[in-house]
Amino acid sequence: QVQLVESGGGLVQAGGSLRLSCAASGHTFSSLSMGWFRQAPGKEREFVATVRRHGGDSTYYADSAKGRFSIARETAKNTVHLQMSSLKPEDTAVYYCAAGTNVLDAIYALEYDYWGQGTQVTVSS
Repeated sequence: QVQLVESGGGLVQAGGSLRLSCAASGHTFSSLSMGWFRQAPGKEREFVATVRRHGGDSTYYADSAKGRFSIARETAKNTVHLQMSSLKPEDTAVYYCAAGTNVLDAIYALEYDYWGQGTQVTVSS
């Protein structure tokens, strides 16, 4: 059973930066595709970024994240990071780490088998 523990959320002013981390255990880390999703109040959970287990850790981002967010795997620590910069109030949400062993399209939450508890990110204007 994979366990995911997120950290790094908090309150930041617009234009600021945060780095979220997700520590994974219970599975060979390199065999997992790792993703970040977010859910704002009253909205559906949406895809943010992924780093796939195939293709040399290829990454993919939602349009809202391109150019501002960066996902990276730190294999030695079984951890995936989401570096967020130029944050906007609309980035305010609970951010969830997700892991999957057979992720193909990467943008659909149903493809991920395991989820963390979430970490709150609040961006003030």
